[in-house]
Amino acid sequence: MSIDILMPALSPTMTEGKLARWLVKEGDDIKSGKVLCEIETDKATMEVEAVDEGTLLKILVPEGSEGVAVNSVIAALGKPGERYEAISNPVTPAKAGAQTLEVTQPPKILDPGFHRDDGLNVQPVMMREGRIAASPVAKRIAQERGVNLYAVIGTGPNGRIVKEDVESALVQTDRTVAPAKADITPTKLPSPAQAVPAAQTGPNAKQLADLLGQKYTEVKNSPVRKIIAKRLTESKQTVPHFYLTVDCELDALLAARKALNEKENAKISVNDTIIKAVALALREVPAANAAWTEEAILKYNDVDVSVAVATPDGLVTPIIKQADTKTLVKISSEMKDLAARARDNKLKPTEFQGGGFTISNLGMFGINHFAAIINPPQGCILAVGAGEKRAVVKDDKLAIGTVMSITLSVDHRVVDGAVGAEFTAAFKKLIEAPEGWLK
Repeated sequence: MSIDILMPALSPTMTEGKLARWLVKEGDDIKSGKVLCEIETDKATMEVEAVDEGTLLKILVPEGSEGVAVNSVIAALGKPGERYEAISNPVTPAKAGAQTLEVTQPPKILDPGFHRDDGLNVQPVMMREGRIAASPVAKRIAQERGVNLYAVIGTGPNGRIVKEDVESALVQTDRTVAPAKADITPTKLPSPAQAVPAAQTGPNAKQLADLLGQKYTEVKNSPVRKIIAKRLTESKQTVPHFYLTVDCELDALLAARKALNEKENAKISVNDTIIKAVALALREVPAANAAWTEEAILKYNDVDVSVAVATPDGLVTPIIKQADTKTLVKISSEMKDLAARARDNKLKPTEFQGGGFTISNLGMFGINHFAAIINPPQGCILAVGAGEKRAVVKDDKLAIGTVMSITLSVDHRVVDGAVGAEFTAAFKKLIEAPEGWLK
């Protein structure tokens, strides 16, 4: 009997991933601990080592395959000379890497029926024939919730139905008001290219551009981009945000930072000082260092600060752990290392998963004010703008000072307005009076 090699779960939330690269080939002698392949998750690319020993009989999922479900078979080991087909029944994916029902023929687009959206606008529902290519998670959800996969348009590779497609269909179904038969007027669309998925209320950008003859360049969504889109959408739709903005004078901080850099021969950035000030403010107002669950609010004992870093695939939030206990020199060193590896997609899961509070700083781009979207399950995110010269009042006289606007986005389920105000006040005080902590 062969030994199946399964797609591993490389993080607690991982349900599928991309098999980026095989580092072995069929017929190779595999020893325990040998690196077999590289798996790309939502935030990092990680190596997978062999647990068992034997000859690699068959690679079932080619490299570059996306949407490979956790625990699906990606390869098989056996004895030298054996053939995989003779001792096992491989599952053939519809697309490389996707453990799905085999597609025996391309799905045909049928005349769309119609349903009403909120009782006002009539929207088309696509139907198709043939065996459906769908991920295991999508099939399970569809079975549990009674979704007809033949009425769902897949957005995955080669039209494969993925989890998000089924969830979108559920949302649309929940919003639909069943019309009387007299209200239903089946109509043919001009062509399948103009078909509108059930989860949309109109043509998507690609469909519209094709209809209008607009030219464009398609940039395929990476796993990172997809998961960011999903989580940000969930955050704005399900988390009750409110916002608190305050201005902080930076002149004292900038002078103290300059002196510290000269003393330590370091290159501490303003962002490094903001990380430390946030950490100290969270220690002073621990109720802001919290997360929401349906059963309870989690108040974190450690002050672990996530920092948004821009990468080619989107934002990643590496974590400065126990930031309140570290010197600025240490924070600066860790932040440079984490940011560099985040851009190279080389962070370990423990370096970007978790954290109790996030900082998003766009000041270096000249943005003076913005409001960030909360990174669930965290309760707060601090948006930091640029320091700029502004007119300020000092001792009842008009003067010029360097001022930075910050906006705290707060999950009202976790942090009340008074607690949010206490945090912003504590942060402002630390920024404007750095003596004693800027070291």
